[in-house]
Amino acid sequence: MDEITVRHYQRGDFPSIMEIWTATGLSRPERGDDEAAVERSIEIGGVMLVMCEGPGKEIIGTSWMTYDGRRLHLHHFGITPRHQGRGLSHLLLKETLKVVKEKKCQVKLEVHRSNKKAIKLYKQAGFVYLGDYDVYIIRDVQSVET
Repeated sequence: MDEITVRHYQRGDFPSIMEIWTATGLSRPERGDDEAAVERSIEIGGVMLVMCEGPGKEIIGTSWMTYDGRRLHLHHFGITPRHQGRGLSHLLLKETLKVVKEKKCQVKLEVHRSNKKAIKLYKQAGFVYLGDYDVYIIRDVQSVET
């Protein structure tokens, strides 16, 4: 296995990141996941980690944490499909939680009920289920009547 590293986002990473998000279903156009959103989130205290493999440092995983002033929200945590099943998510989550600890913030995430592997990973890392919350969102803010 080639050397695996985890590092912070750098300008120019986004096309590879979007390939992973598209391949894993983590992103869709209506979500507004673009390079500007990632960079804005970093400017206000968020963090984007990328997992790389080999001498060419191919990006094979992402962990995006946004910051709301009191806690970090873990988004877009994923490994490219051809690298899944190798235990790499454990390494990426370990590095993610190092950042959380350094920032001294709570961390929250959402995971789909059907994603049993992710739920197991998160529980093993110490995440606890918050209860039967329903999640709501307004994506098209222009449609809001004021």
